Amino acid sequence: MMQLIFESFDRAVYYLTDTLPAVFYLADKEGGGILINTPVFSDVLLAEINAIMPLKFMFFPSYFGAQDVDKWRVASGAQSMGYGHEARRITGTIDLVLDRENRFSRTIDFLPMSGRTESSCALRCKNKPGMVFFGPILSQGESGWPTLVAQSDDYSFENRLFGTLGLQDVKFEYAFTDDFNPHTSQFGPGADIAIQRELAHVFD
Repeated sequence: MMQLIFESFDRAVYYLTDTLPAVFYLADKEGGGILINTPVFSDVLLAEINAIMPLKFMFFPSYFGAQDVDKWRVASGAQSMGYGHEARRITGTIDLVLDRENRFSRTIDFLPMSGRTESSCALRCKNKPGMVFFGPILSQGESGWPTLVAQSDDYSFENRLFGTLGLQDVKFEYAFTDDFNPHTSQFGPGADIAIQRELAHVFD
């Protein structure tokens, strides 16, 4: 079941309940319908998604969130997107292999932040109120806000540390992660300031 968790005049964000990694649906008037991570394929779920806005793209912040990729592609006609080496680790067809030069639209782009996996990448909506889908790059901290949490299977925690430094100049109001929980996660507004505060504790 898709749960509406954010809505503005030009976009809405839905969360698929009880999924891990978390699955989001970004219904954006300019970019179209973007599924962020894919769950096990379901005709019923696809119909629910298309009723919100026709599914046009699937974006994978990492290979962790890629399930039944080809089933989703064939049934929906949507194009799949993954960044760099991450695309090679995903089981299924990736139509658009992204690099640092890629922009999705005038208002949507990507923030490569490797370290959690070899080519982890976030999706950013730049127009206000800005938002970032971090995938596994950040995780929910004790406060509920996303922060940097070392994982036993990190590709490179050092790369993750350096990657978060680049967030200092990135402005956004909302942030979503792979371990999102609508009952405990803090996701906005004011996400950029809160995350900088959380990251300061990591570097202290």
